[in-house]
Amino acid sequence: MPNAIIFGANGQDGYYLSELLHSKNITVTGTSRSGNWLPVDVRNYEQVAALIRQKQPDFIFNLAANSTTRHDALFENHETICTGTLNILEAVRIHAPHTRVFLSGSGLQFHNTGNPIKETDPFEATSPYAVSRIQSVYAARYYRSLGIRVYVGYFFNHESPMRPERHMSKKIAMAARRIAAGSDEKLLIGDVRVKKEWAFAGDIINGALALVQQDAVFEATIGSGEAYSIDEWLQQCFGLIGKDWKNYVVQDEHFVSEYQTLVADPTTIFSLGWTPVVSFSSLAKMMMTDNG
Repeated sequence: MPNAIIFGANGQDGYYLSELLHSKNITVTGTSRSGNWLPVDVRNYEQVAALIRQKQPDFIFNLAANSTTRHDALFENHETICTGTLNILEAVRIHAPHTRVFLSGSGLQFHNTGNPIKETDPFEATSPYAVSRIQSVYAARYYRSLGIRVYVGYFFNHESPMRPERHMSKKIAMAARRIAAGSDEKLLIGDVRVKKEWAFAGDIINGALALVQQDAVFEATIGSGEAYSIDEWLQQCFGLIGKDWKNYVVQDEHFVSEYQTLVADPTTIFSLGWTPVVSFSSLAKMMMTDNG
């Protein structure tokens, strides 16, 4: 039976990936610094190498990251994303060169003009997080030159009921639910005109598996290619409870967004036969009814 290792299995992506792999009869070993997973630290080469040597996985998915662009996460991002990637790739080279390795990248590591972003577009180091993601891609390309099958899927904004409430999608959905139940709270939100993707995490993870099964394509932006503004998300969630979101939102005048639009050009991944299934409106309904 095929087997896979997921580094960073405790988030929403790890949850949906684990479910997907199990449905494909692929045995899963998950690792994380939290949750009910193996406490293998991707920053520790000895731990990573020992696990890869023991499991001889068919697939490795590296999802481990602190997904923040804050400068104070500089060293954590470097250790988890950069060093973690090198630890995995070197251990695969030495102990399991047959393994296919998937690395999660980000739309935030590209130069963003507001147009749809493709995997061949230039990188831009706009944050410590972007720096770490860029370095991990160059590591992937180097190890690919050594014969290791390393894939990079560049993720854009994707959501699910598994999101914690600190994320905008869940924050809005949960507030709308409380307001429907009688709460008179107000939501503090930044620029509601910002546009991004609101894809379903389960769909995006299906795209990651589709990519890592390829023999000729190694990098692709994995996204819906559809951008919606935050106020459109507010309309969806508050529309489901029959209320006008403008009566419950206070805009933070001091908030400065990192971008005005962040959206993928998914031409490559679409050409491989993958497309997202869950629509924007269906995702809102899911987030409003499922606690995760």
